[in-house]
Amino acid sequence: MNWDDTTDAEAAAERLVGAVADGEDQAVEAALRPKDLGEFIGQEKVREQLDLVLRAARARGATADHVLLSGAPGLGKTTLSMIIAAEMEAPIRITSGPAIQHAGDLAAILSSLQEGEVLFLDEIHRMSRPAEEMLYMAMEDFRVDVIVGKGPGATAIPLELPPFTLVGATTRAGLLPPPLRDRFGFTAHMEFYGPAELERVIHRSAGLLDVEIDPTGAAEIAGRSRGTPRIANRLLRRVRDYAQVKADGLITQEIAAAALAVYEVDARGLDRLDRGVLEALLKLFGGGPVGLSTLAVAVGEERETVEEVAEPFLVREGLLARTPRGRVATPAAWAHLGLTPPSAQNAGKGQQDLFGT
Repeated sequence: MNWDDTTDAEAAAERLVGAVADGEDQAVEAALRPKDLGEFIGQEKVREQLDLVLRAARARGATADHVLLSGAPGLGKTTLSMIIAAEMEAPIRITSGPAIQHAGDLAAILSSLQEGEVLFLDEIHRMSRPAEEMLYMAMEDFRVDVIVGKGPGATAIPLELPPFTLVGATTRAGLLPPPLRDRFGFTAHMEFYGPAELERVIHRSAGLLDVEIDPTGAAEIAGRSRGTPRIANRLLRRVRDYAQVKADGLITQEIAAAALAVYEVDARGLDRLDRGVLEALLKLFGGGPVGLSTLAVAVGEERETVEEVAEPFLVREGLLARTPRGRVATPAAWAHLGLTPPSAQNAGKGQQDLFGT
């Protein structure tokens, strides 16, 4: 996602099933975050590998290798960074790529680090190029060159840094230049969660929030959470509100389904925007192919919102395909909306039929 477009970022954050954290999410997540690797649910391979890296570093009495965490928003990258600091018994400094627009910004942060401190750099792919080049030397040699003065009289003053651990997080690992990726000693990709893992997340969060929930209720919420713990926790809070107002406070399968119907989140986790895109594609254009701009106009949304906010999940769920000719609905999309696909001889005409060509 191009997060430089604030409209798309705001649209993603406002959705109940959006994986971007808003202010309320950040406050609640702070209380729900696991404190060590033993509490962290899911990402079994990443946890096992990271545990070895941290144990070995502690045994050597050294700082841990730099760590790069990639994956979609809401899967636990920030939580793991805090766990790394806790496991190493070190303080943590948190910043983000967009906040570092000049090399001087990064130099100020690096020069104030304590020995062994963990620096968490979120959205590292959005850091400015001059700061990125300064980071190369800091990660490898624990040194930065501070430029004093301008023009021919400028002087580079070397500044030694205490050993530290950089934890970088990115949703778009492909945008990181190879020299930066190569300087991370440990790289992990965070996968989407399965339903069983999400049920464990929901039961744990329900206990911390003092919410009564039975296994069927947890399963219902997990099935609509798009494989993302952040979304599961957000849906749990909304279902909790419904259960307290409309029922006796206990979340069952029936209560969870009724609550999420109120918030327009269906059984597969699709919300109003997702269904609007599918309905336009199926009902107006016969399932496609249809161009993105035309589809966006039909839905009444910006082109970027449809492409970056709605489509990734629809593609991942196998409900929509991006082809050279345009967007095409799959048989699963017709089945999900309870519609009948056009006959074989008419299938595939899509957008051309709209203009009678």
